Amino acid sequence: MVPLPGGEFLMGTDDAEGFPDDAEGPVRTVRLRPFRIDACAVTNDDFAAFVADTGHLTDAERLDWSYVFAGFLPAALRRGAPRPEGTPWWCAVAGAAWDRPEGPGSDLAGRGDHPVVHVSWYDATAYAAWAGKRLPTEAEWEYAARGGLIQRRYPWGDDLDPDGTPRCNIWRGTFPADDTAADGCAGTAPVDAFEPNGHGLYNTSGNVWEWCADWWSTEHRGAVDPAGPAEGTARVIRGGSYLCHASYCNRYRVAARSATTPDSSSGHAGFRCAADA
Repeated sequence: MVPLPGGEFLMGTDDAEGFPDDAEGPVRTVRLRPFRIDACAVTNDDFAAFVADTGHLTDAERLDWSYVFAGFLPAALRRGAPRPEGTPWWCAVAGAAWDRPEGPGSDLAGRGDHPVVHVSWYDATAYAAWAGKRLPTEAEWEYAARGGLIQRRYPWGDDLDPDGTPRCNIWRGTFPADDTAADGCAGTAPVDAFEPNGHGLYNTSGNVWEWCADWWSTEHRGAVDPAGPAEGTARVIRGGSYLCHASYCNRYRVAARSATTPDSSSGHAGFRCAADA
């Protein structure tokens, strides 16, 4: 884990590329206590150790389905799979789970160091408790993701590909039909892919969305160690994923935010843990 000193930072953005309806702004001063956070997202190997020790069943396993990107599926699974209205690139695949990320017949071969996916907020908090950690608050996550830079768009600066070099795993090409994999990745990448930010954290932009502790709200609460509202219907996710593209989901910026219900799981959402200093 990376120890961080906390203190004041400017959270949020008024960037023209942002989404005002997501309450990314206004920019505000937030003060945090010192804390620690994982340099990398939790891997498949990490989660396998947790499952072996506890026998934990994920929500995807209990429900016997999870969302998988249609382009990763063989025709037999893709045909007839239920698809959400408005996002037809997702298929609800029976049998998809953390250790079968593309459904029946798939496995984790060669992906032990990739981020675990198909985990709900409840699964993430169960893992964190087992590891003696917790999920980061949204404010902690953004502070850590910024890597010490002040009001930059990405963890490394304002240019998506400085000097033409990809710095994160996102969709490259025309979404959702063609991913050129110009960043070297199709689907998830190892958790330590690309250069770390100034705090030593990897992949805080792209790769997989990461669960935060907070309930989602568009009303910002408090300037000292904010932790979100006491209740809600969805939990915050941050960082974007390998499916994010500027044409529809430019949320791989460090100030971008989104949310989903805590029992949801999909093939592009994982987590990293935090702990008190």
